[in-house]
Amino acid sequence: MKYNPLIHHRRSIRLKGYDYSKAGAYFITICCENRIHRFGKVSGNEMILNKSGTIAYNEWINLADRFSNFELDVFQIMPNHMHGIIVLSDISSPVGATLAVAPTIADIVGAYKSIVSNACLNLYKSHDKTMGKLWQRNYYEHIIRDERAYQNISNYIINNPSKWNEDKFHL
Repeated sequence: MKYNPLIHHRRSIRLKGYDYSKAGAYFITICCENRIHRFGKVSGNEMILNKSGTIAYNEWINLADRFSNFELDVFQIMPNHMHGIIVLSDISSPVGATLAVAPTIADIVGAYKSIVSNACLNLYKSHDKTMGKLWQRNYYEHIIRDERAYQNISNYIINNPSKWNEDKFHL
């Protein structure tokens, strides 16, 4: 069926008018397509990463090298999703330089999803296997507005493996 904007419209889950390149803390959840367990397993309240999980873990850490305004914070790779807090700082430009355009949360998440997908695809190909689509479309984000919210979200992320059996992403 040909694209018809009157029928085929996607409702944005982003906060209308909000600048997602703005300095602050953001809680991110990215899920695997069809919630397939791609990154390992939870055993004894601990996440055990497989090779794809190690790729997802390492590439999250590498985001701090890719984006000058990205600060690494609490994150957790789970069997079929990942949670992380992205802290964006203001980008400062040298005196007289053109002001740099700050990457948005969507830029950072999009780069992460692409890099992990490509690395995992190469891993699958090296074993003569077909991967299929790694990530589901889009991602979940929540703007962290105060210290209490930050503490609650951090604790949720840290304790996610120990609460895996109760997790809404656990099938």
